[in-house]
Amino acid sequence: MGTTECCPSLKGSRDKSVQIAERLRRARSKVEIEMRKRQISPTPASEPPSTSTWLDVEHKASVEVTSEENGYPIESALQEIENRGWRAANSGAQTIRLIFDEPQKLSRIWLVFEDSENTRTQEFVLRWPSDSGNSFREIVRQQWNFSPPNSVREAEDYAVELSAVTALELIIVPDKNGGAARASLASFRVA
Repeated sequence: MGTTECCPSLKGSRDKSVQIAERLRRARSKVEIEMRKRQISPTPASEPPSTSTWLDVEHKASVEVTSEENGYPIESALQEIENRGWRAANSGAQTIRLIFDEPQKLSRIWLVFEDSENTRTQEFVLRWPSDSGNSFREIVRQQWNFSPPNSVREAEDYAVELSAVTALELIIVPDKNGGAARASLASFRVA
């Protein structure tokens, strides 16, 4: 004897459940989603804003760097002229520190990394001393996978609100896997 034969009330419950499920299925199939939308053009590659907005670090800061390869000085990444950028003389973590002559108010930080030769995962940390240089606070910590020929350029444009900045430090770990790649930086601008 089946369950519905001994308990007729269960048959009615099951029939009602089936009917409700069928009504829900039909209702969902009739629902049309209407949303205001429009098609847009792809976002162009990031370009730095006009040169008049950048801080003149050559005259307003000194720079410290752990190493630099001959022909690739740190000035190449900090100046607004087109050139080869900075590259470390050694593999491993590298630090670039801008020390401002007077405290600065920063609203924008622009970084460009390029590597068309090595497949690697790079990590960088951008930080500043919020308490007169006793300890540093991170602005951003980020990783990027370089994979030539397709992924060879990382451009980052950070909008920040930092007051009384006495120093800005960029720490680059060029290869998270400990490879022999050297850190490089095509552009480093602040505004």
